Amino acid sequence: MSVNSFLGVFAKSPIKPMIEHIELVHDCAEALKPFFAAVYKGDWAAAEQARADVVSKEKQADDMKRKIRINLPGGLFMPVERTDLLELVSQQDRIANKAKDISGLVMGRELQLPETLVTDFDAYLNRCIDAASKARETISEFDDLLETGFRGRERELVNNMIAELDAIEQDTDQLQVQLRRKVRKLEHEMPPLDAMFLYRIIDWVGDLADLSERVGNRFELMLARV
Repeated sequence: MSVNSFLGVFAKSPIKPMIEHIELVHDCAEALKPFFAAVYKGDWAAAEQARADVVSKEKQADDMKRKIRINLPGGLFMPVERTDLLELVSQQDRIANKAKDISGLVMGRELQLPETLVTDFDAYLNRCIDAASKARETISEFDDLLETGFRGRERELVNNMIAELDAIEQDTDQLQVQLRRKVRKLEHEMPPLDAMFLYRIIDWVGDLADLSERVGNRFELMLARV
């Protein structure tokens, strides 16, 4: 998107670039699914290709964040503060950054998950990505909220979405505890460094849900000031 066309989007609605950014962030998190599908099979050539997609999407999100920071005008005639919008886009961007970090660490070590953990890990991964999906769904209501004056049924809908996001994050916490217990039982069968890095990957995947919840919390805080 050229600078002029990007500024044109801002002129129509300073909210639309925020929504476009969360879409890119979500796509980056979703790209971990084919990446790990290749990892489970030990197909590192396919994993490398899938990681390239994660990296590309993270860069797109980062470029969009930078454009928002540079071009978001001051003195907006809106009930939300410019600083709140900038903080929100920063929170959103951390999800994409974490997805790239996860793929980088796994790829760098060619970290193979024990076969008996794949089903549980994949369920955990997908639930954490569900949180990113719910964050995207929530932020996507921003334009409609603006049109309704941040009141009425639209506000209630967004409040419910944020509550659902919190519930998903709690689910991921429980799944993480269960997964870590299973890893502990397998530690003696794994190279010590692989076990250590697997614990780190489990934590980082959980961060996807934590960061998504923070997006919801930041959005809720911003709405509370309206």
